Amino acid sequence: MKITVLSDNIGSGDLKGEWGLSFHIEYDGGRILLDTGGSGLFLKNAGLLGIDLSAVDAAVLSHAHYDHSLGMADFFEANEKAPFYLSPEASEDCYSGRRFFGRYIGIPKGVLSRYSSRIRRPEGVVQILPGAFIVPHSTPGLENIGRKARMYRRRSFFDYCVDNFSHEQTLVLKSPYGLVILNSCSHAGADVIVDEVKKAFPADTVSTYIGGLHLFRLSDREVEAVAGRIRNAGVTGLYTGHCTGERAYGILRQELGDCVHQFHCGMVI
Repeated sequence: MKITVLSDNIGSGDLKGEWGLSFHIEYDGGRILLDTGGSGLFLKNAGLLGIDLSAVDAAVLSHAHYDHSLGMADFFEANEKAPFYLSPEASEDCYSGRRFFGRYIGIPKGVLSRYSSRIRRPEGVVQILPGAFIVPHSTPGLENIGRKARMYRRRSFFDYCVDNFSHEQTLVLKSPYGLVILNSCSHAGADVIVDEVKKAFPADTVSTYIGGLHLFRLSDREVEAVAGRIRNAGVTGLYTGHCTGERAYGILRQELGDCVHQFHCGMVI
């Protein structure tokens, strides 16, 4: 298993950074793309790293926000064969800020209809390649998190509902050392996601968690509490960046030690 960060907030050398996230995953002879970042930058960085995205076998969108989906059209043009897996709930309808006056933060308008033949919307836990699975949320009450974050979904011109992140999904890879979890923004909470994965795979242990944790707006005390819940969930390796935030990352390192690692473009896990 080899996971390369194509897009993240932190650049490295000739690899530029952006507010976005994208991973290229080589796994047991297959290739997976998780997210397409906040522009076509992931494609440029892949080229600089010698990664051919036309060879990707399957692509996954972690959730329906712009900083993970703005490069979708670029991927479809670069790769003519890979199915792109979205949650059945993923639509062009995500907003942030004040209800009725929020800022659109969703998938680029028109992409889902323009490339509908490439898009797959699996129900429940599904295997997309041997040993690689998508796990949807199964935890109730996640709209409380959306309400606190002031995130909404637009159903019609005057109909907005609080986002319960039903459009978010987790990529899980099996390994000899335990399950590897990838969830790009972890809006539901890393501990909640680990618990969902454990329920989906009760015979397996969780080894590693990879993804942003959406902690950049939380207080120090709230971040410390998150760190405690991650520790209690049994995670032994944490690779994070993007929406985690520099301050929160420092707290995680203080609380969890050397098992915590910072993303940057070009990082190989």
